[in-house]
Amino acid sequence: MRSSCVARKDVALQERVAQPRGTVTRQRTWSRSGVLALGSALSCWPLAASAASLDGASLSAWWGMPFAGILLSIAVFPLVAPKFWHHHFGKISAGWSVAFLLPFAFAFGVSAASGTLIHALLDEYVPFIVLLAALYVVAGGICVTGNLHGSARLNTALLALGTALASVMGTTGAAMLLIRPLLRANDNRKHVVHVVVFFIFLVANAGGSLTPLGDPPLFLGFLNGVGFFWTTAHLALPMLFVCAVLLAVFYALDSYYFRLHGDLLAVDPSPDTHGVGVTGKINFVLLAAVIALVLMSGIWKPGIVFDVAGTQVALQNAVRDAALIAVTLLSLAMTPRAAREGNAFNWAPIEEVAKLFAGIFVTIAPVIMMLRAGEAGAFGGIVHLVNDTAGQPRDDMYFWATGLLSSFLDNAPTYLVFFNLAGGDAQTLMTTGASTLAAISAGAVFMGANSYIGNAPNFMVKAIAESRGVRMPGFFGYLAWSGSVLMPLFAATTWIFF
Repeated sequence: MRSSCVARKDVALQERVAQPRGTVTRQRTWSRSGVLALGSALSCWPLAASAASLDGASLSAWWGMPFAGILLSIAVFPLVAPKFWHHHFGKISAGWSVAFLLPFAFAFGVSAASGTLIHALLDEYVPFIVLLAALYVVAGGICVTGNLHGSARLNTALLALGTALASVMGTTGAAMLLIRPLLRANDNRKHVVHVVVFFIFLVANAGGSLTPLGDPPLFLGFLNGVGFFWTTAHLALPMLFVCAVLLAVFYALDSYYFRLHGDLLAVDPSPDTHGVGVTGKINFVLLAAVIALVLMSGIWKPGIVFDVAGTQVALQNAVRDAALIAVTLLSLAMTPRAAREGNAFNWAPIEEVAKLFAGIFVTIAPVIMMLRAGEAGAFGGIVHLVNDTAGQPRDDMYFWATGLLSSFLDNAPTYLVFFNLAGGDAQTLMTTGASTLAAISAGAVFMGANSYIGNAPNFMVKAIAESRGVRMPGFFGYLAWSGSVLMPLFAATTWIFF
């Protein structure tokens, strides 16, 4: 059967231009033989993916259009057609994925397209969404009971607490643990948007700077050989500077609204109570299990790798993901119903992230390929931007290039691109290249706060706030917040540290 498939493909593809091994053959015409080739290839869908052999230098910048399309959809549809978006965002995400995969299959073959899809799902999306879902479910089972008074002092304290926890339990875990108590404490306030926006800045992003557990980009660095406490030593001062300034600005702004602007509603939906407590305590144990599993996958390396349709899946990662699914199910089974009801827990936020980021991870694949091609790729100008004329790295430009791309491309793969662009050797980068690695790490983590899609918790916090009646700014409205608050702060950070 295998030989007959090969024979049919040889006949169907006889008009393709032969090229040296390891390069990609482009289909030059939309001829009848091309259609027959695709049909024949579909009938013998290859399990051995050839996506790894694709050279990003051979890709045109036009292959980034589906990715740009899904970003524009996220930005525009909630503004111009919110009801349509609410009911069909999953279909739109899938549509942009198909808009990339079908032309890609015609141009490079079904093997390359299927390999790209499988790699995006197995190597990137599945570990990403499994960890995110585990943190969402476990943290969503911890309910802080009672209601506090949302004063400027309390709000600032909660943001500071979340910022500190983010490097221990991850930005997703800290955000999911504290966003609901914060919203409940401020449900009698007229102006709450700024509270949620600064929560995203601090808890969902900058707070996760100190350990690989804090944010996915740093976890990728850990898996590639960066020491667990390297980020603690090298990002502590930039992180403390950024977070201290943000907390001070927030306190001033929240005090203005609270004291000078008549910020209290006539009726408090949930009057303040005493005796604050916690239900769903079993989830603290499960949260420790999540942290242990993440650490295990970076420390335990048995050297066993499974080939799944051309994508290499390491045993430790498969064990981690399977165990995280088990932890998620245990949390659902063991958490008291009152805890999830108290949090108004529902699946909408993680469903939105899951559907949208599936499309993002698929359509971002050619963009990452082109970036990895360096000077030979369609985005070769970035290489000249981050290095000087002698080819030496410019830390300030690494900080901004990594950060600005992390604002709109997911910050985890963007970190990996610039990590490799700077040499890719962890031992060298941690020593002679320490300042460059610090700039890359800080750019990826800090500037993930620049847009809703820069880091997954941003979307989840937005969705939870909106489910509680907070009218969050749209895509461009949030950019106005980050542009006015974060951009000047990052400029100062560059001047001081990079």
